[in-house]
Amino acid sequence: MATTTNEAKAVLRYARTSPTKARQVINLIRGKDVATALAVLQGLNKRAARIVENVLKSAIANAENKGMDIDNLYIKEIKADDGPRLKRYMPRAYGRATMIKRRYSHITIKLAERQ
Repeated sequence: MATTTNEAKAVLRYARTSPTKARQVINLIRGKDVATALAVLQGLNKRAARIVENVLKSAIANAENKGMDIDNLYIKEIKADDGPRLKRYMPRAYGRATMIKRRYSHITIKLAERQ
């Protein structure tokens, strides 16, 4: 039987950024220590970095509330899934219309302690 590890989790649903743009940021911090990940996110000049940074801070607060040691935390799992799409139309030439898909994403972060 596997041993259960102490985990802290934070989920942001309906984030107003596309999953592709969020994954660009997420791939930079996957598997890193929490302090390193925060430093990387604060150095990035991307809108998705601010969103992921807030979710990471929320996960850290959840871990602190569970009594976990913050200095030993690392990102165990992080993902950005597709959310719903708002479909809008923009008028174009010759009376045509083009669909614009406004994408949303669900961002999940799980933190665990290093052994």
